[in-house]
Amino acid sequence: MRLVSFLQVLLLLGIAAYLVLVTLENPGVIRLPLPTGTGELSVPVGSGVAAFLLLGVLFATLLLLPALWSERLRRAREARLRRQSEERLTATLQARLGGAVTPDDSRHGEQA
Repeated sequence: MRLVSFLQVLLLLGIAAYLVLVTLENPGVIRLPLPTGTGELSVPVGSGVAAFLLLGVLFATLLLLPALWSERLRRAREARLRRQSEERLTATLQARLGGAVTPDDSRHGEQA
């Protein structure tokens, strides 16, 4: 899974490098076809590069988000289990200490 993410990041870096190359080679205005296929959008090259880089950053963030979310849930689950275990151990220890009768306690009980 990490290899796929690594390859995707490399692909994004390659796309970014290509866009920078296009920006340096072609200053001016570029025409981007619209997804509907009915026209095109004319934008300055710098704006086009910035838009595509932001799109790449968004894509990389969406790639990392599921892994970060599952790690957060795992840590919360482990903390909850650890807290429950500590509470059970504390309750067990208190029950054992409360049930044990020391010689000093027995003498005080007889005198009262």
